[in-house]
Amino acid sequence: MSKIKIHERTRAQESSGAIERLYITMRHLFNRGFYKPMGVSGETLRQSLLVLRPEIYGSIAEEKAEINGLLYVIDRLPIGIEECRFINLTSDEGYKNSHFKAIIPPKRRRNCYRIDEEQMNIEITRGRSEIYDILTHLTFLFIESHKISDRVLIGEDGETTRDWEKLEQAVCKKKKLTLAEREVAITHTANILGRTFEEILDAHKTFSTKENPERFLNIIYWLGKLAIKEVTKGEKRTITFSPVLRERLGHHIHGEVWADNIKRVLKENKLLHRPIHIISANMHSVMNSIFAPNLLQKQLNTTDEFDIFEALSTSGNNALRNKVEKEALKKGMIYIEDESGTNIHVQIFDTAKIDFSKTSYNCCATNDDEKPVLFVMDYAFGEQAYETIDEFLKPYTSQDKTKKEYLNVASVSIMGKAGILEGGKGDIMIPSAHIFEGTADNYPFKNELQKEDLEGHGLQVFEGSMITVLGTSLQNKDILKFFHDSTWNVIGLEMEGAHYQKAIQSASKIRRSISEDVKVRYAYYASDNPLETGSTLASGGLGTTGVKPTYLITRKILEQLFNN
Repeated sequence: MSKIKIHERTRAQESSGAIERLYITMRHLFNRGFYKPMGVSGETLRQSLLVLRPEIYGSIAEEKAEINGLLYVIDRLPIGIEECRFINLTSDEGYKNSHFKAIIPPKRRRNCYRIDEEQMNIEITRGRSEIYDILTHLTFLFIESHKISDRVLIGEDGETTRDWEKLEQAVCKKKKLTLAEREVAITHTANILGRTFEEILDAHKTFSTKENPERFLNIIYWLGKLAIKEVTKGEKRTITFSPVLRERLGHHIHGEVWADNIKRVLKENKLLHRPIHIISANMHSVMNSIFAPNLLQKQLNTTDEFDIFEALSTSGNNALRNKVEKEALKKGMIYIEDESGTNIHVQIFDTAKIDFSKTSYNCCATNDDEKPVLFVMDYAFGEQAYETIDEFLKPYTSQDKTKKEYLNVASVSIMGKAGILEGGKGDIMIPSAHIFEGTADNYPFKNELQKEDLEGHGLQVFEGSMITVLGTSLQNKDILKFFHDSTWNVIGLEMEGAHYQKAIQSASKIRRSISEDVKVRYAYYASDNPLETGSTLASGGLGTTGVKPTYLITRKILEQLFNN
């Protein structure tokens, strides 16, 4: 009888198990309604994150503090959250009509409200993906806070080190710190965090803002202070989920309002039955691609489109951007600012009102009734992509509910940023399938965009499968290397692809609310390479590196749909 050889678990398998435990635990805690992140109820989340050691969280499993990961997380959470012992995740429950001032994190569009000195409310309007995002960030934050308390507590009675006392004096000082006082505080902070003076000096500059020049010192102090209270006084930080949020989640409440509003605008402008081309992108590339070159080439003294697009993407050029937007609004663009809570703004372009002789495009449709309507939606977030597109692809129902009108959706094009597994920032990925991580769901499709469409412009172009992940903050090298090296032929990872394709396939093949022949286009440009040290999302943004791939992809999408 042959013996079965039992192999030791690989790091990829351990990491995959850790991700699965994280998702199951987060759903369980959400259903429970509350938990204490550094207590028994949060232990599985903490341990799973430490086993996983995601690339974005750097040295989370080491004794020294993780600075880049801290900046990444803090930029995606509301200002002041490090001071709050109670964090309450809510639905849109009317706080915008109160005296509370909305706090919007620099790198995530979500409304947050500081209820009092101890409580922060965070509005969840983008579904489960947003909850996963926030909970993993908070778990990282609290693990880092306990690294601080472990280094500064020297007795059971709450006695602290001299380094901590000196940091406390600097933070609590009411007057502005002098250079000497700041550098003394940085010296003590470096000892607390297990980092060099130079590293903390750089971090201080990076975190500093005009309103709060000592932001880094404040964050470290408050993280440590609440962790010390947890250890010495048992004052545990608590995360709660409001009853309304638990009741509403998964019911497409925001997506339905968003979609109904857009279809109503299309109906009012007699665009509902024209060929509609959905484009998920940003709020500038389609508008700029059509109108900017002809409008700005004399002013900028260049005929090179990419020089014009780079000028528009440079900070401080608001006047140029406003000029292009003003021209677009005169030539058939309708802008719909979101009021549903999805934070997804929309532009609608009636191409019958565009003079194509003044653009670099040709439109083969000569009859105005056949000319395309471009429906450009801002980026969705994870599962929100399914909620919004699924609702939009349903027939338009009149207000008296007596009549249904089907939309003439001709194509759906998705352009976005993604992590690349081969190549570097700015390179392009053309997917042939989306693999939904953690499930058996795979979505192969015929992509109208091909590798050769985007080659020859100085950027590498890769073709293959993409993983749709439940959170980019949970990926590590071991899992990504497995996908890259295996027969899955994975070229990158993103958060929305499988959700979009699920909605498209449901509408075209099951509900039959749109044509089965709807064309799809997917293309991504690389925001980071999580397999390369120093190239993760936490290492910084793209800058102008993203301009060329953004407009190359946009141009190819527009050329194809105008010549359809």
